[in-house]
Amino acid sequence: MTNAALAAGADPRRWRALTVSLVGAFMVLLDVSIVNVALPSIEREFGVSAGTVQWVVSGYALTFGLALVPAGRLGDTLGRRRMFLIALSAFVLTSALTGAAQTTGWLLAARLLQGVAGGMLIPQNIGLIQDLFRGAERARAFGVLGSVVGLSTATGPVVGGLILSLAGSPDGWRWVFYVNVPIGLAALVLATRLVPARSAAGARDTHLDLMGSLLLGAGVLGLLLPVVSNESGGASWLWWLFVPAALLLTTFAWWEVRTAGRGRAPLLDPRLARTAGFPTGSAIALVYFTGFTGIWVVLALFFQDGLGYSPLRSGLAVTPFALGSAVSAVFAGRAVPRFGRWLNVSGLLAAAIGMIATALVLRRIGGDAAAWAAAGPLLVAGLGGGMVVSPNTTLTLESVPAQMAGAAGGALQTAQRIGAALGTALLATVYYHALTGSGRDFRAAVSDALVCAAGLMLLALVTAVAELIERRRRSLPSAPPDRTGTAAVPASPRTTPHEAVTS
Repeated sequence: MTNAALAAGADPRRWRALTVSLVGAFMVLLDVSIVNVALPSIEREFGVSAGTVQWVVSGYALTFGLALVPAGRLGDTLGRRRMFLIALSAFVLTSALTGAAQTTGWLLAARLLQGVAGGMLIPQNIGLIQDLFRGAERARAFGVLGSVVGLSTATGPVVGGLILSLAGSPDGWRWVFYVNVPIGLAALVLATRLVPARSAAGARDTHLDLMGSLLLGAGVLGLLLPVVSNESGGASWLWWLFVPAALLLTTFAWWEVRTAGRGRAPLLDPRLARTAGFPTGSAIALVYFTGFTGIWVVLALFFQDGLGYSPLRSGLAVTPFALGSAVSAVFAGRAVPRFGRWLNVSGLLAAAIGMIATALVLRRIGGDAAAWAAAGPLLVAGLGGGMVVSPNTTLTLESVPAQMAGAAGGALQTAQRIGAALGTALLATVYYHALTGSGRDFRAAVSDALVCAAGLMLLALVTAVAELIERRRRSLPSAPPDRTGTAAVPASPRTTPHEAVTS
């Protein structure tokens, strides 16, 4: 342990505690996409429609998103370790229940509960990093978390394909869920020994803000339910729920201000809206994940339906993005203290360029050569993506007090989940619309969808640049003249880019 860490009283187990907590995070995030390749097997076993079985994916995403902020606040109140152990235990149990499902109702109910458990766990990871790490170490820790996010999202189809290939039997899909049980139990044993019982957050307010939780949950439900219902092939009339959702979220904001004004702890502290980096970082997360998450759906549709690839081969075709994202996230996490928001700007630009290049390549090249031709552009996009998620998490939460870390992390994750749900629906719609309009030209369809994703990444880029300009404007006020009548120098020549924009 470094002298600085010793002086700050850092827990010597912090890196091992982070490793254990990230095992849980990897399982939870992997389960967002790993089940996609198992859907045809589940459909055959239960004899249900594709729209019904799609709720195995959509229902998990729905309850996952609903649980994030309340679970983060519970972590702030009851302690990260306690909430992490509860959430991980629940995730192991619900994974076993999902794998053992004998009816469609059982399967969907267990999957919904699994989503709740996953949504309870993720904010504890972010809160633990806020509690256990400081300064450059915190940026490194968020870099590792960003790497886990990138790998779990992109490797889900590959891991799922491997499990189905090894299981072999018609009900081999059950092992997609059963595999969480031994891994989760091992993580539970290690977590009881390594995750500190007391965090650095200090004294905690025991007020849980039930009304705030209900208002936020109902508002997020109104946003997500129409999207996931549309993805599942039904209930298009639910789009009207966007209107009451907006009203509920507005009421939630009013309620939180009122709660804080009365001296009670709100679910989501209104001061976060004025915390440096938090509003912009949340907006970047929302827009980037809208473009980022949907690409996996359209690429899977293109490679499997358009080119006839197997699920495993389709998953392997997009691994360059995953590898690039995992590698660059680690290095980007280390570089945040020096470069700050410039990492997001560079990453978003690279991701957009990579997506446009992938779109151009797949429009012109088909067959077996398509995956090889797209590998380079996808790698560039992945390298850029790794410079977005982990640095943005660090910059969004760096000024958040430790006692708000869980709720703030949950709010950031909620923005990502909403973006992911909207993006999946949007890019799939663009893909199918282009497919129909072009007479089933799969190359044109995937190209149009990827260009749309690139456009969303460029929108996130504009948001990041706008914050840089605003921070630069605030950090360079008109300096009063010194005694010689010359203006004072606003910053030292040795000021780093990050210091210059965040001072």
